[in-house]
Amino acid sequence: MRRNPKTVHPPVGPYSHQVEVPGSPRWLAIAGQVGRTLDGKVPEDPIEQVELALENLRRNLEAAGMEVADVVKWNWYLVGQVDPVRRREVTLAWLGGHEPASTLVYVAALAAPEYRVEVEAWACRR
Repeated sequence: MRRNPKTVHPPVGPYSHQVEVPGSPRWLAIAGQVGRTLDGKVPEDPIEQVELALENLRRNLEAAGMEVADVVKWNWYLVGQVDPVRRREVTLAWLGGHEPASTLVYVAALAAPEYRVEVEAWACRR
């Protein structure tokens, strides 16, 4: 089942924000979430982008009846310097003690030049 939650900005290309694989357990693949507001604004500050990307990730989880603790794997893509101390603080607060498998990759660019952060995730719930 493909979904584009109304609480997240519309996709900026030919994709769905999430695809659920039904069954037991249920799997949810969440497309890379960027620091973009519901009305399409992208802040310049990369930490604000981190916060927005994580909020968009949370909204995708909620739309599927899942929560942060259901995230089993996430991949981070960063462009340039994103303050690692502040990023870690924001991330740890968002995770609330949960520790999914994780990959962080520095890349030359993302889908649009204003994007500095993108986070994609897989979640699973019985």
